[in-house]
Amino acid sequence: MTASLPWAVLCGLALGLGLWLLVSLAPRLSRPSLALRIAPHVLDVSPHARELLARRTVDPLPVFGLLLEPPLRRLRRILDVVVGGSDTTARRLRQAGLRISVDDFRSRQLVWAAISGGLAIAITAVGSQLVVVTPLAAIAFVVVATVLGFLGRDYLLQRQAARRTARIADELPTVLEFLTLSLSAGEGILEALRRVSRVSRGELAGELGAVTTAVSSGLPLSPTLATLARELQLPAFTRAVEQITGALERGTPLADVLRAQAQDSRDDAKRALLELAGKKEVAMLVPVVFLILPTTILFAIFPGVFVLQVGF
Repeated sequence: MTASLPWAVLCGLALGLGLWLLVSLAPRLSRPSLALRIAPHVLDVSPHARELLARRTVDPLPVFGLLLEPPLRRLRRILDVVVGGSDTTARRLRQAGLRISVDDFRSRQLVWAAISGGLAIAITAVGSQLVVVTPLAAIAFVVVATVLGFLGRDYLLQRQAARRTARIADELPTVLEFLTLSLSAGEGILEALRRVSRVSRGELAGELGAVTTAVSSGLPLSPTLATLARELQLPAFTRAVEQITGALERGTPLADVLRAQAQDSRDDAKRALLELAGKKEVAMLVPVVFLILPTTILFAIFPGVFVLQVGF
């Protein structure tokens, strides 16, 4: 009776969720909200309306959502304090190129935690049929799996942000050289940015394309570039933007400024490569010192020790 209790709980939860999904499809519970009814009339002026209508899935749990929204909002605030704050998460989301809010990311973290906890419960239920599992160990396993699922989504975001910023840093010298060529050919800075974003492929080209789109809609160029540099927080790109802004304010030739910035970016890349090579060199010594060298000493000393023991 006790061994079948976890399976009964899982089956009951699955049955209840399935029945609620069927009930939620009824017209009374699945009626469109006010925002969904207004969205088709404001598509031209509201990006949120376009995003709302572009969704292919509907919320099957409207009543559960209304009931759980206040505690989930409070839980997200607590998690903001625990995992580093909303500003850090917003910066990582921007660096990773994810166009979602911090609340949406926290909701995804909670989903990952729930999935990890559910898998841990299923594994515990199966394992209890094979070996004896104490309740304390089962609870600890479920809690650890839930926490790892939550932290795993944050770690994945950090990796995405680091990889994307690394790609932007690699693309920066080439983009600056393209801008230098365009400026030397007689184009203005905005036309050069637009040309580079149109003919190039990469993360930085996409960001510059968004800048030119914003400038074409009426925003000034220098503050838009400064905002992009502040969001990405990439030192080489920030220096380049500061030099471009200063040259625009003072009237300095931009081609020479960008050429110098491109050379500085390549020098920074060389220094980073040398630092990485130094770290890898130290890491390569680990198997030499702890594996190859002891094995060599063993083969050198063992025959003499064997001969002394035999007595020859």
